Formats: sequence, C-alpha cells, structure tokens
Amino acid sequence: MTKATQGPEESQVDGLWERFKATADQDARERLILHYSPLVKYVAGRVGTGLPRSVDQNDLASYGLFGLIDAIDKFDLKRGFKFETYAINRIKGAILDELRALDWVPRSVRSRARRIETSIAELEHRLQRPPTDEEVAADLEMDVEEFRDALAQIGRSGIAALDEFVSSESSTSMGEMIADPQGVSPESEYQAEETRRSLIDAINRLPSRERLVVTLYYYEGMTLAEMVTFSVSPNRVCARSMPRR
Repeated sequence: MTKATQGPEESQVDGLWERFKATADQDARERLILHYSPLVKYVAGRVGTGLPRSVDQNDLASYGLFGLIDAIDKFDLKRGFKFETYAINRIKGAILDELRALDWVPRSVRSRARRIETSIAELEHRLQRPPTDEEVAADLEMDVEEFRDALAQIGRSGIAALDEFVSSESSTSMGEMIADPQGVSPESEYQAEETRRSLIDAINRLPSRERLVVTLYYYEGMTLAEMVTFSVSPNRVCARSMPRR
C-alpha cells in the first residue's frame, strides 16, 4: 500500500474490495471511497501546479473524486496490479477532461500559442535578445500579418479571475479595473466640477442683492413670497431671477 492509502489494515481493505465486488455492497463502496480519497488530493495538487491561480484546488478535487469513484467501480481485482496505480490515472484523466470541457478556447488556438511561445524562447536563447515580429514569423513560416493576427486571437482568449491582483506588487484587483457602465466617467465628473466652480465664481461677482436672490432661489429653494421677508422687493426678484429648471 502507498502512504496515501495507509489507514485500515491491508486485510480489511482487501475484505472491503471482495465484499463490494461480490455483492455491490454500498457501505463497502463508500468506505473504499473514503479510504482512497487522499489520492484525489494528491493528484489534484500535482495537476494544479502551473495552472492559473483562478483555478480552485477544491474544484480540481471535486472533478478527481468522480474519477476515483469510476475507478473503484471498474477496477478488476483479478488483473493483479495495485489499485493506486490504476486510480491515479483515472483521477488525473477525470480532472483533465473537466478542464478541457470548461475551456472555451479552441485547441487550435492553444496549439498555436504553444508554438509561438516555443519559437520566441528558442529565438531569445539563440539571439540573446527579444526577437522581432518579423523574426518570429519567419521562424514559424508565417506572414507577419498572419503572426500578428494569431497574437491578437491568443490575446482575446485569455481569461482572468476578477479577484486576481493586477500584479504581485499591486493591491488593485482585475475587477476594480473594469469600468462601471452605470458610473460617471472621470471626464464627466471633471466637467461637472469645472461648471460648478464657474457658476460659483460668476455668482460671487454679482452685486450683493442679486447674489442674494440667486442664492435664496437656487440654493435655499425659497419662493417669491418667502424672499420678501428678507427685504427683497418682488419686482426686483422677478426681474433678476431666472426660471427654475
């Protein structure tokens, strides 16, 4: 038995296998799943190495658990090899199948991206500098425009989690960089602030009595009758005040 599957005595595990395969006993099946479940965590950790941080390890383990269950159901005791060896391949296959199903990017795009990455790495090593587009295109036997179109297509296929940070040194997440369609743009906010300041400046340059009328009417929301109580004549109010929007 491997370290990942140590727990109950080997004879007890053998008994569970014999009982499950002979009678399809569900209790034995569940105990086998529980006993071998550390294999799922082990394989998920191996597969998850190198994947983007947006890929949750718990999700990988969930995919792998289905592979473990399938392995237990289909394992043939008479074949004479260890279950762990068989199960690890089934678990890994289940995880990879699910990742492929979730990946909406065509395989041709993924394949082309790998070719471009390999070419760039080889050219950098050979030239001791970053290669130009023309050099990479020539190495791949592509036209420059075709190469740039491929780069654009690969760029559009990228997926990032919204809770990921923009960089390792930044505390800003990708989600915070997305514009709010319901929000006010910085340009509009700046223009509104400039308009407000211009109005304040214009109002402050009015004679004191006219400034009082504007202030009472637009800022205090007072009516004509209410302004009269502040010793502002009705005729002057009507002459100087503008219609309310």
